[in-house]
Amino acid sequence: MKSKTIFILRHGETDFNKNGMVQGRGVNASINEAGKEQARKAGAMLADIPFDHVFTSALIRTKETVGQFIHNGTPVTSLDGFDEISWGNQEGKEASYDAKNLYADTVNGWRRGELHLNVGGGENPLEVMERQQSAMQQVLETDGENILICMHGRAMRVLLSWTLNYPLNFMDGFPHANCSYYVLGYRGSSFYLKDFNRVGHLG
Repeated sequence: MKSKTIFILRHGETDFNKNGMVQGRGVNASINEAGKEQARKAGAMLADIPFDHVFTSALIRTKETVGQFIHNGTPVTSLDGFDEISWGNQEGKEASYDAKNLYADTVNGWRRGELHLNVGGGENPLEVMERQQSAMQQVLETDGENILICMHGRAMRVLLSWTLNYPLNFMDGFPHANCSYYVLGYRGSSFYLKDFNRVGHLG
């Protein structure tokens, strides 16, 4: 399989992000004006990269993000394997005191290796990884060397962990911001890190 350079971009800001509300896989929110500007800045930073194929999640915020700067007929494919984690019955709600405690307890459990835990009956990291692995296989089978994947914060942390052979309880070691990006290389049958959480274009 040919080598690839894979850019992993988080989507632009939504009003849910701005207002501190729980989003997740079940909330299909659009990016706001700030998110559009973030996406344009990311696009300017990546303007010299001749992307051969672009992948997004099935959620509109990722499609709208790449739509701010991919205008040259580059193929764009949506794969639900790159969707955000499901936060279950907490999605679409304000992050209340109780919700924040539930989230913190769950994330702390993940850090201890209790990867079967979920929030509100949603997904756990192992389930997210499983669907990502199927989606990534489609990416690797796609022609072209330069690939862009636009996805989501928690999902990015899961993906970066398993592709780089870190245990999933390490995932919080991969910070992110709206429209920050990582760069992975792929050669032979292995991924390696080429760039870590690029945010300079957002300043």
